[in-house]
Amino acid sequence: MPFDVSYDCDTEFVRLLSRDARIDLPRACLELARDASPALDFRQTTDWIAARGEELAAKVARAWPEQDALRSLAFSLGTDHGLGGNERCRDRADLSYLNRVIETGMGTPVSLSVLYMAVAERVGLELTGVAAPTRFLTRFETTDGPLFLDAYDGGTIHTWQDCVARISAESDLSPEQIALSLSPAEPRSIVVRMLNDLKQVHTRMRNWDQSWLVQYRLAALMPSSYRERRDLALVALKANKPGEAVELLGFCLKTCPSNEQAYLTEQYDNACGALAKCN
Repeated sequence: MPFDVSYDCDTEFVRLLSRDARIDLPRACLELARDASPALDFRQTTDWIAARGEELAAKVARAWPEQDALRSLAFSLGTDHGLGGNERCRDRADLSYLNRVIETGMGTPVSLSVLYMAVAERVGLELTGVAAPTRFLTRFETTDGPLFLDAYDGGTIHTWQDCVARISAESDLSPEQIALSLSPAEPRSIVVRMLNDLKQVHTRMRNWDQSWLVQYRLAALMPSSYRERRDLALVALKANKPGEAVELLGFCLKTCPSNEQAYLTEQYDNACGALAKCN
């Protein structure tokens, strides 16, 4: 199925589709939020980010050593403005949206990290996202080595050794894999991680209309991924889009693994039956 990749109002998402590295990450995330709130005004979020930068500018300019600048950022957002998360946040799709993080003070590891990165950029600090396996973090380079800020935990700061020990205790990754997981993440992979967070929540909550919008973006970003096309086909059927489901499932049946053939054939027949009822 050819994807409609125009996304006329989503300038940053279009850049992601074309693999342009010059991405305004906060705006790209707001474009995802607009799927749930079509009338969303981005200015409220961007104004909030700018205001936090103005609050921090003088403190960061005076900070020395460089770690103190990071601590000022963490204290401002994590303590003064109370941004953080808890396990209940993972079951709320709206807390992946930057505007809702600002409104509620709560967010997911990814959405909180994006806000930290955006405010840091306003005051000349370079925070990069880190797609660690157990929790998304941000990374700050110092002359003594990288520090990692956990926005989900209220802005706590950790050393490389702290993070390696934590991931080792919570996963089966090798030391080489752990080191790789703590490398800076590209904006594209950050957006994909946010979309996957949304995908999981919408699936658990059986919110198929929003799941379709999320899955469509994932499939557009990864057009060669059989898994994303298969998931889009299955979501199409659940979202009462039998025409799209028939087309997508027909494509998947041509390339699917043998162990999925029977199930996808059954879903294809269901989609054909649903489509016939619509005609």
